[in-house]
Amino acid sequence: MINGIDLKNAIISGANNIIRYKTSVDELNIFPVPDGDTGTNMSMTMGSAAAELAKTTPSSVGEVAKIASGALLRGARGNSGVILSLLFRGFAKGVEGMEEVGGSDLAAALGIGVEAAYKAVMKPTEGTILTVSRIACEAGKAAALDGDDPVAVWEAICRGAQEALAKTPELLPVLKRAGVVDAGGKGLCHIFDGMLSVFRDHTVISNETPEAEGDQPGRDRTLDSDFFRNAAAEFDEVIHFTYCTEFIIGRNSECAKDPQDLRTYLESMGDCVLVVDDDEIIKVHVHTEDPGNALEAGLAYGQLLTVKIDNMKEQHRKNAEENEAAKARSAAPEPAEPVEEVGFVAVAAGEGLQTLFSDLGCTQVVSGGQTMNPSTEELMAAVLATPAKTVIILPNNKNIILAAEQTIPLIQDRKVIVLPTRTIPQGLSALLAYNPDGSVEVNTVGMMEAASGVETGTVTFAARDSEFGGKRIREGDTLGLVNGKLSLIEKSKDVVHACSKLTRSMVGRGTSFITLIYGADVTEEMANDAYNRIKAKVSGDIEITLVNGGQPVYYFIVSVE
Repeated sequence: MINGIDLKNAIISGANNIIRYKTSVDELNIFPVPDGDTGTNMSMTMGSAAAELAKTTPSSVGEVAKIASGALLRGARGNSGVILSLLFRGFAKGVEGMEEVGGSDLAAALGIGVEAAYKAVMKPTEGTILTVSRIACEAGKAAALDGDDPVAVWEAICRGAQEALAKTPELLPVLKRAGVVDAGGKGLCHIFDGMLSVFRDHTVISNETPEAEGDQPGRDRTLDSDFFRNAAAEFDEVIHFTYCTEFIIGRNSECAKDPQDLRTYLESMGDCVLVVDDDEIIKVHVHTEDPGNALEAGLAYGQLLTVKIDNMKEQHRKNAEENEAAKARSAAPEPAEPVEEVGFVAVAAGEGLQTLFSDLGCTQVVSGGQTMNPSTEELMAAVLATPAKTVIILPNNKNIILAAEQTIPLIQDRKVIVLPTRTIPQGLSALLAYNPDGSVEVNTVGMMEAASGVETGTVTFAARDSEFGGKRIREGDTLGLVNGKLSLIEKSKDVVHACSKLTRSMVGRGTSFITLIYGADVTEEMANDAYNRIKAKVSGDIEITLVNGGQPVYYFIVSVE
């Protein structure tokens, strides 16, 4: 039988396991546009449950599941995180009041979670995390017919999940074309495997990232990359040189040069030098201003097998910005009494856009959007800080809608309405359509009608090599999308040209307004250039507005009405 301590440790182990593999799960994302990464969202969602359980000493299975369910719901990020939270919330209902559970209890409880997850998605798509969870549950129920051993049942659940994952490319052609399995399903397999480690072996998996060659017997650990990172860590606070350069040389058997001579040379041109060798390879790490010279010196010893060069100063700058943003997001606003009739909460990234939503009447603007999905808990805090009896949430991103909807049953002292706005222009149009003299019901309909009448264009970049619609996309290509669908691919990085071309393709006979919202990576000069190019090509009757949104990811967001 599985008791409360077992389940607590299993959930923590599952959280640790998805944290270990979050990067590899992120890399399964197939659409080339930067997106809210599945592995990161799932690891942060599970991490919220692990953190909450680590602070408590629950005694029963029912109590553990209830605590985990609440934490998961509040910490859910992105669609994958919300679906994960729904699986565990259903599971918690299935084991409610139970001290211990057997195999049949585990399978039945998971079944309740699967049913809840399917119901929460308007149009469930097979070949996703939903399919993996459903088939895993079916395998567990079948195993329970042969006996109530919880380990045997959970092993069957894990096998079923893996078998279902392998079939996801057959169910979703886009996965098959990309040659990958579903990211959410893969993440779920890691979580289930982490839980099995406790059920079967009473071992909580650590959250340390596994090394590709770390498990090879007899391998010299000093050749692994973590050795270099750890050995050089004391130097990371002061960055004297720009480029962290790492490479592996396949040794030339005819070369009699001593690798220590290479070390001496590298020490003359940089710091944090490490040169480690065995009979087959030489592994090199150096911080330098001239990585080219370092690589050229290494070629004297053999062929370069791998090369990795990072700009440490740029990484440091980005990390500092991200840390500051994280601190700002973690500072929850103070709750407010619901004294007004109606209030608004919007989600937006970029100082300009956040100010614009505030100016249009949003009491709270939650920082987030593409690649940065706020959690249900963050949205709840914003709702509770809005002093209104009815609070309308504008998610402005399809990956945030589900997380926003989870706030509705959690908030008791005011009514929450989620308008499923999928883009920033839709959110802005919805706000502009609000009539303070109308009822909430009439306004809800009118605001969504206004949002539906907006065409949204975005200009961004390809985050990875891909193939889409029969076209090859290379990392760094400039992409144009209309209402989320790929419209143009530009091999050049002329984002102004791409914006002009995309906008003109969106304009029709009925177009009256165009709004150009330019992002953090676009200068005012570039924005004005785009404005002038578009103005010269469209009818003089169309009103064009230029807005500094300051948003990340998207060079331009284009609203056409």
